[in-house]
This record gives sequence, C-alpha cells and structure tokens, in this order.
Amino acid sequence: MVGVSSALSLRYANILRSTCTNINVDNGAKELLDHKYPSTLESVDIAEGEILKAADYVGFDEDEQHRIGMAVRECMVNAVVHGNRYNRNKQVHVRVALSDEQFIIRIVDQGEGFEVQEVPDPLHENNLLRHSGRGLFLMGAFMDDMKVRKVLPSGTEVTLVKKVAPRK
Repeated sequence: MVGVSSALSLRYANILRSTCTNINVDNGAKELLDHKYPSTLESVDIAEGEILKAADYVGFDEDEQHRIGMAVRECMVNAVVHGNRYNRNKQVHVRVALSDEQFIIRIVDQGEGFEVQEVPDPLHENNLLRHSGRGLFLMGAFMDDMKVRKVLPSGTEVTLVKKVAPRK
C-alpha cells in the first residue's frame, strides 16, 4: 500500500509543479464560451452544463465528458466557496476555447488567491481525512493538463486542458 500511496503522492506533486507549457488560448483558438457567473452553488450546475454542451459539440465521448464535468464542478465549487466565499458581489469568469489540439477551460474567481504549493498533499497519510487539496488532485487526475495561478489584483485562475482528437 505504501508504494501506491507514494506513486499517487508523486503524481500529485507533479500536478502542482506543472507549468502547462502547451496551454495557449491565443494561438488561433476558437472561443466557445465566455461568461461570468454569480458566486452561487446554482452557478456551478449552470457552468458545468454549458461547458459540457461545448465538450459534446467538440466530440468528446460520454466518459470524457464525465471527466470534464467532474473537474469543472470541483473548480467551480472551489471558486464560489473558497475563492469568492459566496459573495454575490463577486463573479466567476469562465472561458472555454478550442484549438486544433486542445479543449481549454479557464475559470477565474475574484477571491484572495492562494499559492498552490501551500496546499497540503491530500494523499499524505497525515492528510487523508482532511478536505484540503482533494479538489485540485481530482481536477489534475481528470484532465490532461492543469495550471493554477494567483492573479492580480486578486483571485485565482485555473486552466484545465483536455486533448482533442485530430479532426479528419
């Protein structure tokens, strides 16, 4: 069991260190969605539904759509609950774009922001019963690439990427 836990912890560390050098929305990508949502849990469902419509349009199968939906739900809940703290004066900005190779989702809250390196590893034995860090781990597990960065003047931007099959 220790070997599996160590391998998963290494995967989590790699997710947190990921630089996502291949994420580039401006490289001829087609914007599929650009919307600001209020900081409510109802917005989580709405955003997930709209992103899944875009994923279906792109041609992702049901399993991939489920993975995308889970990652988006985790990210939106984090933005509403932890980032904006349900503040109805703050919004969550969601953008979805499609390039030749990537389906790119950017979710930005207006909270205080955080340093991803400070989030405890949810797979470490001392943290198994804690809630902190699980969402980030799941997002990284369900997507092909992920980047988290603190934005100025305030907030956090999460970029989620799913590779798309070459078009015929």
